[in-house]
Amino acid sequence: VQLQASGGGLVQAGESLRLSCAASASIHTIPVVAWYRQAPGKQRDLVASIRHGRGIDYADSVKGRFTISRDNAKNTLVLQMNNLRPEDTAVYYCHAQRGNLYFWGQGTQVTVSS
Repeated sequence: VQLQASGGGLVQAGESLRLSCAASASIHTIPVVAWYRQAPGKQRDLVASIRHGRGIDYADSVKGRFTISRDNAKNTLVLQMNNLRPEDTAVYYCHAQRGNLYFWGQGTQVTVSS
């Protein structure tokens, strides 16, 4: 599965961004799709995921502000990010898992200024 992320940018605190991740496979057939992020000097952390049989999960830090969704017609994973904070600044990666196979997009930079 090839993943192509887009939509990052520089915004001010309180503003919104919408990240998209185009998949080369039918996204609704992929058992796990997710967004991760990695801030400078920190580990890569899970932001939100959609898992077959489990539904949607969010990191506590983004609950109520971020929404993950799939556009099955476009084979695209979307992360709508509202009320952004400076601590949301990171490189955001889309991720897919099929069995023991893991796939990553190239990352898109999100920078939130205070």
